[in-house]
Amino acid sequence: MRIEYELKLGFKDVMIRPKRSTLKTRADVELKRGFTFLHSGKAWNGVPVIAANMDTVGTFDMARALSAEKMITAIHKHYSTEEWGAFLDGSGKELCQYIAVSSGTGKSDADKLQILMGRYPQLSFICIDVANGYSEHFVQFVKQTRSLYPDKTIIAGNVVTGEMVEELLLAGADIVKVGIGPGSVCTTRVKTGVGYPQLSAIIECADAAHGLGGQIISDGGCKVPGDVAKAFGAGADFVMLGGMLAGHDESGGEMIEENNEKYKLFYGMSSKTAMDKHAGGVANYRASEGKTVKIPYRGAVADTLKDLLGGIRSTCTYVGAGRLKELTKRTTFIRVAEQHNEVFGG
Repeated sequence: MRIEYELKLGFKDVMIRPKRSTLKTRADVELKRGFTFLHSGKAWNGVPVIAANMDTVGTFDMARALSAEKMITAIHKHYSTEEWGAFLDGSGKELCQYIAVSSGTGKSDADKLQILMGRYPQLSFICIDVANGYSEHFVQFVKQTRSLYPDKTIIAGNVVTGEMVEELLLAGADIVKVGIGPGSVCTTRVKTGVGYPQLSAIIECADAAHGLGGQIISDGGCKVPGDVAKAFGAGADFVMLGGMLAGHDESGGEMIEENNEKYKLFYGMSSKTAMDKHAGGVANYRASEGKTVKIPYRGAVADTLKDLLGGIRSTCTYVGAGRLKELTKRTTFIRVAEQHNEVFGG
């Protein structure tokens, strides 16, 4: 046993210090970014926000909505190949640069991935997603996937430390997903005691990734648009959102009505709800590491996206960043004990 005494920080622990700016209006801020990925060599341009690969968020309907804003949706892995076919043989083919195909590391996952990549070669992103990215089995699966699909852009995670980011990039990942336990419906930290404050994880993992020419995704922990801006300011290349995109028309999850109010179910993919739905229940050797909540129905996701992007643009104007790419260079974090005035509620 050993103890690291350096304090690690989350989004709630900091604010961004304003700086002199020559920008006249938020409209002058460019949120699109361009990347050329380490192993695939593919170029991509768009707004680097990603809908999480949860079955209540990463839906085909969400992909249609987010692609209109040049954002990516990581499609959840529980769609059948027939459902994929119906989507891609329709309007979905036009969205392929804004879609990631999600996969676990089991044989059935690998088989489905092979079918989809064979039938639809225009798909360019693969998201290999596990809760614990520290296993040797996971690293080997990333290597195997890279060898099978040399021209695909591979996302792999989740991890929270620089040395594991480096290992996954060297194994063939182009982008590493960063975050253990910060999600709004994740209970990993209370069930296992394992985790890492998200802001510090981003800073340390971004440094490791950029040194090798890779990118990272900050996955989890964002409650409000200001948190997304902080993630970008800390060095995240992409930010993945779950709870902030749940509860909409385009989201999955059952609609419930109580006392004339509408709600949609939102749950973690390691929750009992998800495992009952997709795996026949919680296996006897493990515990549920997610919760199920009811989110007030939010209508179309377009209004939420407008609020999100408007907040990020405003952040950039406060620090003088004319492009999102410049935000991390213009960001100075200050530690705080209070974020905002809650006299009228949170």
